Amino acid sequence: MTADDSYGRIDDEDYPAYTMGRAAELLGTTQGFLRAIGEARLITPLRSEGGHRRYSRYQLRIAARARELVDHGTSVEAACRIIVLEDQLEEAQRINAEHRRTAEAADPTATS
Repeated sequence: MTADDSYGRIDDEDYPAYTMGRAAELLGTTQGFLRAIGEARLITPLRSEGGHRRYSRYQLRIAARARELVDHGTSVEAACRIIVLEDQLEEAQRINAEHRRTAEAADPTATS
């Protein structure tokens, strides 16, 4: 790996740069919490060659949202389901907006 390759990973949200201990520390939670949301399949950390869990910044953002819900009294399982549903809703809204733009471009006289 060259220095240029390493610098490119600095901005890569999907690069698994954080160990479980560091991820838990950054989130202010326990390693057990990270294991629980992994078991609930909210996030699937990559594994190092030695088998240790490694987390990306993207995964840490998802884990932070789960922690926020759990801190407000939601069970881990329910928090994970809520986050999946939020993600599905966001994707559906994006697709709808894209279809709307395509339809408007095809027929600019159509009203919504």
